[in-house]
Amino acid sequence: MSSSDVDTYVDTKLDPRYREIVADLRALVADAAPEATECLTYGSPAWRGRKILAVISPSKTHLTFAFERGAEFTDRHGLLEGVGKKTRHVKIKTRDGINETALRDYLAQAVDLDTRG
Repeated sequence: MSSSDVDTYVDTKLDPRYREIVADLRALVADAAPEATECLTYGSPAWRGRKILAVISPSKTHLTFAFERGAEFTDRHGLLEGVGKKTRHVKIKTRDGINETALRDYLAQAVDLDTRG
């Protein structure tokens, strides 16, 4: 489900070079986790089930696509980064850098963990 708050964020606050990547990620999440609600959290685009599933955070050199409970994932693709107790992320620099198969797997795991509590 698309959010007008996220649309406004993309149009007014997001670096234009990241707009196509964010559009691709939004479409991917809408397809892979259709029950998730798109929202802003801490000023960044995010998706919520019972709790936050994933967040997109821009930096100067890339987008970080973070999974709130990523530390609990099985990382079959070897793309997750991070060392904290909860979150893991994937850095995306270009549209070609989107590994759709891996992100669908991570989103499925995020939804599964969120559904189980």
